[in-house]
Amino acid sequence: MTDAILPDEDNRAIENGYFKKGCNPFAQTGRSKLQNRRASLNQQIIKQMRMRAGAENLLRATSNNKVREMVVLELSYVNSNLQLLSEELEGLNSSVEVYQNVQESTSIPLIPLGLKETKEVDFSVPFKDFIQQHYSEDGSNFEDEIADLMDLRQVKGLHPLPWTSVRYRLIAFYSRFSICVQACRTPSRSEAGIELLSTYFSHLSLLDSRFFSHTGQMGIFFTWYDSFTGVPACQQNISLEKASLLFNMGALYTQIATRCNRQTTSGLEEAIAAFQKSAGVLNYLKETFTHTPSYDMSPAMLSMLVRMMLAQVQECLNEKTVLPGIRNEFFCLVRMAQEAEKVAHTYEQAHQSMIQQPIKDNVPFFWSTMARVKTTHYRSLAHYFVATALLDHQLGPRDDEDKQEKALAQLYDSIPSGNSPAYILKNKEERRRIGKAHLRRAILAQEEAIRCQSLCRHLRKLDVLRDILQAAHQRSLAKFTENDAEDEFTDHMDAPDIVPKTEHKAEMEMPASTKVKVKDFFHKLGPLSMFSAKQRWTAPRTIRLHTEDHDLGFTLKGDGPTQVQCLDPLCPAAKEGLKEGDYIVTVKDTDCKWLGVGEVMKLLKDVDEEGVDIQVVSMMDSGLPMSAKSATYCGGIPKTYSMICLAFDEDDKISKARKVTKKPSFLSWGLKNKQKSASTLSLPTADYPGTLPWGKQRATFPSSNNGALY
Repeated sequence: MTDAILPDEDNRAIENGYFKKGCNPFAQTGRSKLQNRRASLNQQIIKQMRMRAGAENLLRATSNNKVREMVVLELSYVNSNLQLLSEELEGLNSSVEVYQNVQESTSIPLIPLGLKETKEVDFSVPFKDFIQQHYSEDGSNFEDEIADLMDLRQVKGLHPLPWTSVRYRLIAFYSRFSICVQACRTPSRSEAGIELLSTYFSHLSLLDSRFFSHTGQMGIFFTWYDSFTGVPACQQNISLEKASLLFNMGALYTQIATRCNRQTTSGLEEAIAAFQKSAGVLNYLKETFTHTPSYDMSPAMLSMLVRMMLAQVQECLNEKTVLPGIRNEFFCLVRMAQEAEKVAHTYEQAHQSMIQQPIKDNVPFFWSTMARVKTTHYRSLAHYFVATALLDHQLGPRDDEDKQEKALAQLYDSIPSGNSPAYILKNKEERRRIGKAHLRRAILAQEEAIRCQSLCRHLRKLDVLRDILQAAHQRSLAKFTENDAEDEFTDHMDAPDIVPKTEHKAEMEMPASTKVKVKDFFHKLGPLSMFSAKQRWTAPRTIRLHTEDHDLGFTLKGDGPTQVQCLDPLCPAAKEGLKEGDYIVTVKDTDCKWLGVGEVMKLLKDVDEEGVDIQVVSMMDSGLPMSAKSATYCGGIPKTYSMICLAFDEDDKISKARKVTKKPSFLSWGLKNKQKSASTLSLPTADYPGTLPWGKQRATFPSSNNGALY
């Protein structure tokens, strides 16, 4: 599947260079349609949560029994709608077919991550105000830079263009075709798409230093939606923006991996590298951003995602090993059995982390079921390979007996029936008895995998998965029938566990693309080490410099900007108001913020009797810190989510002058008024008929709930 552009006329726009490499605003692929549907679901979830918040507020405020009955009925409708929306969102997270390679038809699909959705952010007014107040410069002089930044984030990577008719025609074109144009939503599934996200991520670090101080808020709200539940998180802290970008980079790597053709060695190597980079990015996110308000980026959830990515890496490594074929030879079969058991072991670890609370309530049921299916499938393959090695290969005079004994001893933690490896290898009946035990366990595991697949409606749609499981089951049955004797009445034994072992261990890899060198949009403000949000400066003062016996009366030091030192208090400059420690920012009309001592002296060497005007600034103390304003609240859910998202939408206008009084959220209120309210502490739940194989009820809202044939 490719990110192809449908209209021919659109190709000309891209060829003309209107769009940045790594994004495609006209791509109408199955992946982009899923992402558009995800955005729509997020908005519907917000709407229902607003209605529920309003109903709960009314329930608290009224004492009229009739009104309370109507509100309780309305709450039941809202909770039902939220449950339906959560199931639909879970279906999107379970739609793995559209992410797979179109030529892929013989391997079990891999699980990708969907991209987090966001709302548009307007940097223009807050940045202009901050530049005016903090840097004492005209914010309107930075309109192009702010426009370029906003283009990079939310207009799908438009090239920086002047506001000419070209840009207006593009906007009109978007409006006419109703195409959503956000760069963070549908970057292309390629390294160019990763680079686009990495570029914006690198700019965020510069913006953080330029504009976001720890003593006050900019008034910019960053809103991102949980990838699994659709619950919004809104903060004025730019860390939410950084963390969400990292999550999307990790998710995009998984989509690149699932797109690779796993029937070729090069395709498998690309998939392995992409999954390793995804695990590296997600692990970096977990270790760096530990207090994100969105649960899909919580340490527990990220740990589970890292385990799942490494399990898929191990699966692809196993597929790469068996791609040339498996030789029907004793040592090769034993090695492949341990390799398959290693894949099963990694998926078992991922599955165990998925079924723990509260992760279980947020991971799609499809994911946990797929992990269990792959665990049992690869374990059955491991037992089948051991059975084949024991049943089809007898110890001959030309065989290396010591080497086979060592291989068999390393296959188990303890030898079956307490016999020695030499006894098992030399005794035909014992080899046959143990081999059949492994076959029985392989058959039972394959039947369990088929049963688990039938429990999930999304897994039942994967025909390739069903065909692989059934073919493996039939092969084991045929092998068992071939070695079964009707007159055999020996006691059945349980096959021992196989020790997992691999020659190619899955490892995380931190991609170098996360550290992209970019040019600061606000370069004109001066060196970032000096002109940052942490440093406070006085407004520029104009000083008229005159020479006295060809001496200015001071010396300079530093490189960009230069600083006045050794000032003669009786010189003309001091009388004009120049102070020792001042920084020279302009000489005549030349910006000197980036100029060193030598360059500034060249500008000052021609000062005559009439003098020359310079502008200087002085560094101020930090002063009193501004009161920190929190954009999040803590309720009866595992992490903090923002009420800002429930009060305003994209088209709402937020009045900065209005004072908002902090009230208890409808979630936290429910903890104190259980007897007075019919509301719930979290998103609504609904019980499904039947139970899971391990005897627990299926996960409900806010929960949203891979084996190869050799």
